[in-house]
Amino acid sequence: MAKRDAPQATIPFYNDPKKRSLLFQIATLLMVGMLAFYLISNTIANLEKQSIASGFGFLQKESAFEIGESPIPYSAADTYGRALVVGFLNTLIVSFIGVIITTILGTLIGIARLSSNWLVSRLAAAYIEVLQNIPVLLQLFFWYAFFYNVLPLPRKALNPVMGVFLSNRGLVFAVPAAHPVHKYLALALVIAGVVIFFLYRWAKQRQARTGQPFPVLSVSMALVIGLPLLTWVIDGAPTAMNVPVLKGFNFIGGQNLSPEFSALLLGLVLYTAAYVAEVVRAGIQSVSKGQTEAAMSLGLRPGKVLNLVVLPQALRVIIPPLTSQMLNLTKNSSLAVAIGYPDFVSVAGTTINQTGQAIEGVAMMMIVYLTLSLLTSAFMNWYNKKTALVER
Repeated sequence: MAKRDAPQATIPFYNDPKKRSLLFQIATLLMVGMLAFYLISNTIANLEKQSIASGFGFLQKESAFEIGESPIPYSAADTYGRALVVGFLNTLIVSFIGVIITTILGTLIGIARLSSNWLVSRLAAAYIEVLQNIPVLLQLFFWYAFFYNVLPLPRKALNPVMGVFLSNRGLVFAVPAAHPVHKYLALALVIAGVVIFFLYRWAKQRQARTGQPFPVLSVSMALVIGLPLLTWVIDGAPTAMNVPVLKGFNFIGGQNLSPEFSALLLGLVLYTAAYVAEVVRAGIQSVSKGQTEAAMSLGLRPGKVLNLVVLPQALRVIIPPLTSQMLNLTKNSSLAVAIGYPDFVSVAGTTINQTGQAIEGVAMMMIVYLTLSLLTSAFMNWYNKKTALVER
């Protein structure tokens, strides 16, 4: 007669790891919810006692303050909402330009740090050690003081190149006069970029399949220069320039980069590039020397070895810490308020002072920088996956 299986004992829920974990999570969620409810209700009650209105209705009211730099039309008669958009665009512009210049400069310094030339290597090392160990805020103050106290007045402005003037009012330079062809030039650049993207992918697949390289760089340069140039010639080749002219105490016309913008951009770029250089150096040194020696034995020149062998392998080490440095640059741009550049924090601070909507203002600051950080991280994570080595 077959033996029957012994009945399994029922495990109490407090001894079941899964059930106990679920219980703890529910309890934690309830505690956080209760704490949030208490803080929100208490804040609303205090605001009502002090007769302070809550909500975002103030965004539709007239701002009644000017903003020194605005990439879009703005006046004191516009709303607080439009003023905040101006501040956001100013933050976006300085962050975007700063990230691009920082990546290029940091990569060059990181490569120079490993140069066999003693002078180049030592100069790169000195740059890294000095710039890393000076707080970024002090560097912003230094460049701000440099523009206002060292550079001459507009009447004695430095004129290194025709149409370019450097003074304590900033950098002023000539730009092409407004013309309908400019939007077609921008469209031509976009089309050239799309063509280069697909051309690069095709050339990479072709080389992997046949071993024959394709001159992607020269063809890309021809497209970037030739397509807009052809568009410009077809539309009449306008050559009119908007040249800055000194009138009174300042220049009129051209494009002006204010001392505040220039000081902020210089400070952020030079400071962050020192850290990016160390990231690049560490990434390059993570690649085995045998890879370089093997490439050299095939007759590749040092530039080709770096571009085709070393950097593609180093990217998997470089990209994660590089993402952190990009985020640091974006968040450090909030220090612009210290030198008077009207970024989002500065404009939001003025809005808070005039309306008293401190909670809403601070919440918008947090949301803006959180959004910029998440978007930057998402893009860099996507790029990191694209460059990761695929194991077979």
